[in-house]
Amino acid sequence: MATRHDIRNVAIVAHVDHGKTTLVDAMLKQAGAFAAHAAESLDDRMMDSNDLEREKGITILAKNTAVKYHPKDGGDVITINIIDTPGHADFGGEVERGLSMVDAVVLLVDASEGPLPQTRFVLRKALQQRLPVILCINKTDRPDSRIDEVVNETYDLFLDLDADEEQIEFPIVYACARDGVASLTKPENGTVPADSDSLEPFFSTILSHVPAPEYDETSPLQAHVTNLDADNFLGRIALLRVEQGELRKGQTVTWIKRDGTMSNVRITELLMTEALTRRPAEMAGPGDICAVAGIPDIMIGETLADPENPIPLPLITVDEPAISMTIGTNTSPLVGRGGTGKGASAKAAVKDRKVTARQVKDRLDRELIGNVSLRVLDTERPDAWEVQGRGELALAILVEQMRREGFELTIGKPQVVTKIVDGKVYEPVERMTIDVPEEHMGAVTQLMGVRKGRMDNMSNHGSGWVRMEFVVPSRGLIGFRTEFLTGTRGTGIAHSIHEGHEPWFGVLTTRNNGSLVADRAGAVTAFAMTNLQERGVLFTDPGTEVYEGMIVGENSRSDDMDVNITKEKKLTNMRSASADSFEAIVPPRKLSLEQSLEFCRDDECVEVTPEAVRIRKVNLDARERARAASRAKHG
Repeated sequence: MATRHDIRNVAIVAHVDHGKTTLVDAMLKQAGAFAAHAAESLDDRMMDSNDLEREKGITILAKNTAVKYHPKDGGDVITINIIDTPGHADFGGEVERGLSMVDAVVLLVDASEGPLPQTRFVLRKALQQRLPVILCINKTDRPDSRIDEVVNETYDLFLDLDADEEQIEFPIVYACARDGVASLTKPENGTVPADSDSLEPFFSTILSHVPAPEYDETSPLQAHVTNLDADNFLGRIALLRVEQGELRKGQTVTWIKRDGTMSNVRITELLMTEALTRRPAEMAGPGDICAVAGIPDIMIGETLADPENPIPLPLITVDEPAISMTIGTNTSPLVGRGGTGKGASAKAAVKDRKVTARQVKDRLDRELIGNVSLRVLDTERPDAWEVQGRGELALAILVEQMRREGFELTIGKPQVVTKIVDGKVYEPVERMTIDVPEEHMGAVTQLMGVRKGRMDNMSNHGSGWVRMEFVVPSRGLIGFRTEFLTGTRGTGIAHSIHEGHEPWFGVLTTRNNGSLVADRAGAVTAFAMTNLQERGVLFTDPGTEVYEGMIVGENSRSDDMDVNITKEKKLTNMRSASADSFEAIVPPRKLSLEQSLEFCRDDECVEVTPEAVRIRKVNLDARERARAASRAKHG
């Protein structure tokens, strides 16, 4: 086998917020990817190019970049292709695709928090693919860092995941990515490595421990499609790794589709990544990660091969979906009328609104092209579809993106995807890691007990914080985070990871309070809000337009209550509009999209428009709801 020594392919994997994207920024700057004057004005987290990624501070899409590294001994320039993967398990399909492009992984672990559930998830995937691992302990300058314990916890994690002797002999790099400093010598806790002023030790570790791509000089062309992109001029772009042979601009290749059929296509454009931009290239060889244009319907996991000897590569497989929710067209009385619900003027401002079933279905089909971990199934209704994904966050991100594109949608309560094993119903379970101050331990244990959570492990580092591990059914975590933050006064940190399937846990009742439901259409008045405040927590501002069946608050009791939130104060010649209005209105609770989905009960859904998120009853008519409840009660 021949070897290409001028290239290295590596993925950076870690838990959310452990510093992957910051480390990639520092690597790009120090490898001279930008001119000196440009590097000073660059944003932080350059790889998080998506608006939602910047707002939420997480990586959602796997992206690749390339740095040209000039060895200090004056050797040949080496191209290091870096895949920045998401740290959240809900985007696990992105992680699996990223790992299929590389020859080794850098496992980034926070020097204080240590290995967390997503660290376990991405490491398990890397070990399954027999990839070598470089451990990077990041944020050594944190005042609460505990480097020795974190290294030991990482070794324990490797043993727990059945790593063999070769995999467990990994090199360790200590880094402060924010300052762009790395060292092979362990610094004191809470300090930046003192024996280095750059990432040079990190680069040299990559060169010595990441295997160079190997290939057979006599093998025909094989290139694996791992990601898709789009360009206004070039159309669909396929990102691929060349496994064998050479790919050239203008070349005719055989496109082997997912179903095994083949057709000959021409590569109209070949692009290679340099820093954050793609530049035209004439040729890509074995081990190169490149982008090609000219194949309009190409899909992830397919192969480009030699026309004379086409050999397909294995398709990329991802884990099964665990959570589903129904996404359909907006069926509320305020459909297509803007955030205020006021007629023609709002219509003029939102003429690009997308409200038809065809538009929603086309958008979901487009999402399937690039998102391998998503599934869209038909339902009994022609204007609604069941969308299955890894987790609540992944589905909420999809809805948020559609909302920003002008779609109006009705979203059903998230449900779990069950499966039948030996005639029994099995449901997905999660491993939940919770860090809380000691005084909130009882509240968390009680919360998890209601959700049928089983405590697996508990450790106390002696710092006043306790770490607990639970195995809990996935449906018990729908709506958990809001209550968890309330119960721990905002101090708790919770992370979960899919742990497989277990037999059905039985009935779970997680939300004890009912809803306050508007019984008529109209505009919310301050007078009505003042009278309803003692009934529960309200969600709407004065002046907001509501309709019958819309949920305007949370009841303080367990049952639903129909209320008139549009009631006006009757004026007489004895009472003026301003008299007796001394009572202050408690500010309403504003629910985000994720919180609204968590709040929903089975007979409720969420209306999502570009301007507003409203919770409503599935059945808007109060009399019909009462009849249905009576029928359910009396069988």
